[in-house]
Amino acid sequence: MTQHYGASNLIKASSIASSLCTFFILLLCSSIAACAQGGQSTDNDDVVRVRTDLVTVPAYVTDAHGLRVAGLAQTDFAVRDNGQSVALSYFAEGTDHVALLFALDASGSIREVINEQRDAALSLFSRFGHDSRVAVLHFGEEAELTAPFTTDAEKAEAAFNAHSSSSQRTAIFDAVDTGLRAFAASKNSPTERRILILISDGLDNVSATRPSTVINDARFAGVSIYVIHLPLYEPRDGRLEIRPAAKGFRELAEKTGGRYFIVGDAKSALDPQATPNLEPVFKAIEEDLQGQYVLGYYPSEETRSAAVHRIEVTLTRRSERKLRVQALREEYNLKQ
Repeated sequence: MTQHYGASNLIKASSIASSLCTFFILLLCSSIAACAQGGQSTDNDDVVRVRTDLVTVPAYVTDAHGLRVAGLAQTDFAVRDNGQSVALSYFAEGTDHVALLFALDASGSIREVINEQRDAALSLFSRFGHDSRVAVLHFGEEAELTAPFTTDAEKAEAAFNAHSSSSQRTAIFDAVDTGLRAFAASKNSPTERRILILISDGLDNVSATRPSTVINDARFAGVSIYVIHLPLYEPRDGRLEIRPAAKGFRELAEKTGGRYFIVGDAKSALDPQATPNLEPVFKAIEEDLQGQYVLGYYPSEETRSAAVHRIEVTLTRRSERKLRVQALREEYNLKQ
């Protein structure tokens, strides 16, 4: 049945609608004010503020025989920042969360070896946690980031072959500097373990960056450099000898908490069919990383104003088994 309204009814209906509209507007305003007041209370009591200044310190522990010690707990470690004890807010063992950058020499002979060892290299990455990231950088006279940080191993695999053209001039230290800047530019978690694997013949004849500079920058950024040296040989006194690497090449590993590996010998250098096998090296790197701990803490307000923070890590029960701890990050700067 259809209902019909007269003019007076329409006026009444319009008046009622206007009153209802006014009522709902007032109700909405009251709700907004209540929420605002409630928000102020929540800010004071319930909101969890997330700090982004977590400092992480990779470390490893050895026994009296120099062997790595696993299975330690957070309570086994004590950390001091500029002499003041700090409470640990983060603790992890092993390598569940890793950012791994391969810095690959693009010179002719080294380039071929690297291509043949691509699967072994990416196999190392596959053993880390699913949130880990990988990047690939090639370098000759200049460095090129052929694969920015990604969780996709296939992108990194393709990048191994997307190398720069061969060059007679090689800038190893400039390349490492480029790699460090790639770490800094990527969105990363402070709990992420940062690893740079450098594969090169060790000959640098053009870098503008000093070795000491990249070593200090790596230490401040918490990046450990693992150096795989594929040396070139030259005749000397009737026999083949390794061509000396650039000064500071080995120290890239030794002073950043990484390790230095030299692959091959004079006999294999004379054999055109010999192919260096890097699988044992990547396995050693994996084991080295699995035997590490990552300690994290927030700087106290008393120490924040310091330009440089010195970190000291000790063991709380060192005397029991004659254990020793080695921190792989000894200083940092909050302003960086």
